[in-house]
Amino acid sequence: MQAKNNKRTIRAWAMFDWANSAYNLVITSTIFPAYYVAITTNADNGNRINFFGYSFVNTALQDYALAVAYLIMALLLPILSSIADYRGNKKVFMQFFTLLGSVACCGLFFFDNSRLEIGIICFALAAIGYSGGFVFYNSYLPEIATLDMQDKVSAKGFTYGYIGSVLLQLICFAFVLSPGTFGITDKALPAQLSFLLVGIWWIGFALIPFSILPKGSPNAQTHQHNIIKGGFMELGKVWVKVKSMPLLKRYLPAFFFYSMGVQTIMLVATGFAAKELKMPTSALITTILIIQIVAVAGATLMSRLSDKFGNIKVLILVVLIWVGICIAAYFIKTDTQFYILAGIVGLVMGGIQSLSRSTYSKYLPQDITDTASFFSFYDVTEKLAIVGGLFSFGFIEEITGSMRNSTLVLCGFFIVGLLLLFSLLRREQKVQKNSEFSVV
Repeated sequence: MQAKNNKRTIRAWAMFDWANSAYNLVITSTIFPAYYVAITTNADNGNRINFFGYSFVNTALQDYALAVAYLIMALLLPILSSIADYRGNKKVFMQFFTLLGSVACCGLFFFDNSRLEIGIICFALAAIGYSGGFVFYNSYLPEIATLDMQDKVSAKGFTYGYIGSVLLQLICFAFVLSPGTFGITDKALPAQLSFLLVGIWWIGFALIPFSILPKGSPNAQTHQHNIIKGGFMELGKVWVKVKSMPLLKRYLPAFFFYSMGVQTIMLVATGFAAKELKMPTSALITTILIIQIVAVAGATLMSRLSDKFGNIKVLILVVLIWVGICIAAYFIKTDTQFYILAGIVGLVMGGIQSLSRSTYSKYLPQDITDTASFFSFYDVTEKLAIVGGLFSFGFIEEITGSMRNSTLVLCGFFIVGLLLLFSLLRREQKVQKNSEFSVV
């Protein structure tokens, strides 16, 4: 086993975020949503489109496609991560999902309004590849960093991700804003080239962590069961352990509810601006770039605040800000208001993601070896939160005709998460007084 806090290993680990965050920015946050809304908008029929013979509101279909993708991963990841711990081959799974996601992004090069089904399927497969690789990536954190370094290392990963994705976004930005410079006359081609570049960037830079990170080692003893049953057996053992951890079992429900809001906002923000505020693609890309740049500072700021005040207190503050963001989103009318709100989102987006991951890692026993299985609980919780959040957002839009009403539902999720965090804080303070566990 490699020594922890090795700078070369940590940099290689963070480069995986550099590689796959381009998908998160270009495909889920900026160019794809704007392109999708542009080619599917039809005010004459209420922006409804046909998908394999079924009619949906265009943006609701996008939400449902992502929800189905994350539901599939929520069902598969506990099995796959348990197998990865059992066989010691989590890097193989990480490589498989990265390849799946990058190839799906390349497939979006062929997406236009005459091939809607192909576009939605590739969009969903890319989400599966991204979320599948991320669980195994996350599970490396307690292996490569000591407890006192995990907040900083987690923030480093997100920082690399934000910087890398912004660099590729700027390249794509050039195609979208100035296609004539490159001799492009087809209006759809700049977006399609962007999707292709994401796939190449993703698999290309992922080769760095794949060449340096340890492959993992088998943690389960040899037994007579087949690999699927063995995976379920390992998962059952982890579930029993989680139930015996008083802080971790309280943290997961809080994480679930506020993640329903955080993850959904990140996935629907561009579609909201394009549809409700009629913002042009260039303005949307600029806004998301602002969010990414501010998020770098946010991840670092939250890491430093957690050192001073503790993770849970900082999470409570951040979730309170998210509640305000949801309320403000319901009322905004102008581009300027959206820019201001985007800046606030950026500040708390990077911080809450980084701090959530390191908080979970800190609550794990320091002597565990089945890290992939433990992090599958974290990732399955997040995936189910995304499913619930996206489905709720799309459903409310379908029945009310407005994405603004959907933001109030997300506000409710944040409030529930906030109450659960206060409950966790009280329990943590009690544990601290009894000196039973280290403070997170």
